[in-house]
Amino acid sequence: GLASGSHDVTSPMPGTILSVDVKPGDAVEPGQVVCVLEAMKMKNPIRASFGGTVVETLARAGQTVAYGDVLVRLS
Repeated sequence: GLASGSHDVTSPMPGTILSVDVKPGDAVEPGQVVCVLEAMKMKNPIRASFGGTVVETLARAGQTVAYGDVLVRLS
């Protein structure tokens, strides 16, 4: 993994990204939905566990992701 203290929002499960709700430069509050993941026919909002500013979005709508994939990077 990355060094502790990294501000990556990672996928909690395998699935397909339905939407990415933030863009680089956005301020994110703890608990804010940053993207929506479909897994097992259910929509799962993925929330930031910490606040910060979006540095980059690595996920895009329609992308299939695995457990632990970085979806959004914060600073």
